[in-house]
Amino acid sequence: MTVAPAHATDIPAALREDGALKLVIFDCDGVLVDGEHLSTAKMAEEARNYGWNLSNEEAHKIFTGGELVKIGERIGRETGKEMPANWDMMMQDRIVKMMETEAETIDGAHDMLQRVHDLGLPIRIGSNSSGAEMEAKFSSTGLDELLEEERIHSGRDLDMPKPRPDLYLHAAELEGVGPEHCIVLEDSDTGAEAARRAGMACVLLRDLSQPAPSWPGLLRIGHLSEFPRILKQILDVQTARSPVAA
Repeated sequence: MTVAPAHATDIPAALREDGALKLVIFDCDGVLVDGEHLSTAKMAEEARNYGWNLSNEEAHKIFTGGELVKIGERIGRETGKEMPANWDMMMQDRIVKMMETEAETIDGAHDMLQRVHDLGLPIRIGSNSSGAEMEAKFSSTGLDELLEEERIHSGRDLDMPKPRPDLYLHAAELEGVGPEHCIVLEDSDTGAEAARRAGMACVLLRDLSQPAPSWPGLLRIGHLSEFPRILKQILDVQTARSPVAA
């Protein structure tokens, strides 16, 4: 990864050599906690109960990064059945209970978060999961020791679901920084699109053999251990060019 030159004005300032990286925003599922497969498997089970013969693998591809309300609507359309008005709340309760005992971290999550802290960069979380779900995930995995509750933001609770950019813009506003100075770590196209719409840089955590979107300001890594190294390179270049450093 090379920090973008000063003339690359289509790249967010967080990635430019004459810019400034001021905030790191993390998605939750697929980035910090390996909960997406558990959640989508639960949704696949529910879809089958309503008559949609959907495998867990198919459900993961279809539902990853989605809103529970829209997932319920999709199941209703596919099966021709009327879904309960509170289906999303019922599913949310089931997922929270499951995460209290079954959630696991993405490989390297603890070490990666600690290294980002050591770089002196502020951290916020922006996820479509509910606050209750994230509390269960972070508590059961021990990640709550590295995260502050008031810096965790739920797209579901705030009615700011991705791919809308609102959730990430909200996190930046609370931090008091412009979106161009933020970098987001995501694993889904939905989340990456939210970052793009927000005008933020984004790093996509995904096996490099898998397809991915491409736009100025989007980088890719295959393992969490690569992320702190990218941040350090950005900070080193930006510090070397700053007037103070000169």
